[in-house]
Amino acid sequence: MVDLVVLQSLSYTAGAISVILGVIYYMINLRETMRNRRVTLTNALMQQFLSEEGSRLWIDIMQAEWEDFDDFYRKYDSSVNPGFYAKRDTYFRTFDIFGYQYMSGYLDIGTLWTICNEAVPLTWMKYGPIIEEYKARGGYTKHVFEHFEYLAYEMSKMMAKTDPTFKMPSIFRSDEYYREFKRRKHPFESQ
Repeated sequence: MVDLVVLQSLSYTAGAISVILGVIYYMINLRETMRNRRVTLTNALMQQFLSEEGSRLWIDIMQAEWEDFDDFYRKYDSSVNPGFYAKRDTYFRTFDIFGYQYMSGYLDIGTLWTICNEAVPLTWMKYGPIIEEYKARGGYTKHVFEHFEYLAYEMSKMMAKTDPTFKMPSIFRSDEYYREFKRRKHPFESQ
């Protein structure tokens, strides 16, 4: 006959194992739920981007012309032209989210290239100096659109590898800057 103490020990052990398995299952489930939420957000952004309206918006922001930052400010700043600001801000923030998700490993560069082609690097090449000048003048904080810039850099590197006629624009910072940026923990990074 089995001793009552042995049965009780086995019961406690089985209970402890089931609690541990429950915690592991919960953690895996929570991680998958968070990943699915991010994928859902990405899909929503892609649907907006890959629409006729999205194409029109991008064409509008890419057709804008200015001589220098002051000319841009007079024509397109949010205080002067809120409609145009809304158009460009929609794209800048979408590209920033794509960049953050790429850097976090939720999106791969191939998927992003399929979605955006050269839209990300071309948009950064056109608006990067404006964004940097807003930062220099205190209009934006220093971290605004940094993931957009990072994604534009990565996609430009890809363009340079696949198209021998494409030259990396001087607007981008050094390779070391982007390596360090990728290593740096984002202050608002989710767990």
